Amino acid sequence: MKTSDLLSYCMSKPGAEQYVHSDWKATQIKVDDVLFAMVHEVKGRPAVSLKTTPTLADLLREQHRDVSPGEHLNKSHWSTLYLDGTLKDSQIYYLVDASLQQALDTHHPGVNHDR
Repeated sequence: MKTSDLLSYCMSKPGAEQYVHSDWKATQIKVDDVLFAMVHEVKGRPAVSLKTTPTLADLLREQHRDVSPGEHLNKSHWSTLYLDGTLKDSQIYYLVDASLQQALDTHHPGVNHDR
């Protein structure tokens, strides 16, 4: 997956806003000021960090060598996925959607976030 395709998909979410975190050389994508994706390079490879449940994070890391604990973020809730690895684009898109839902549920519990 190309970084530009991932950014376009993230920015297609209603209310999505893009911020540059210069210290981390990362592009953060937020909805309602809640981070749900961070696009950056890790070890020279294009990557995205996404929020998941700790159970899903463990499962992804066990099943995919291209998924690791989140860079710069809470490692039990955030995983970094390499965009040039073995994950299919459809899997990455699904995890972006799940990350958005997880992030909003965590910061705004009890609110219907169907967008």
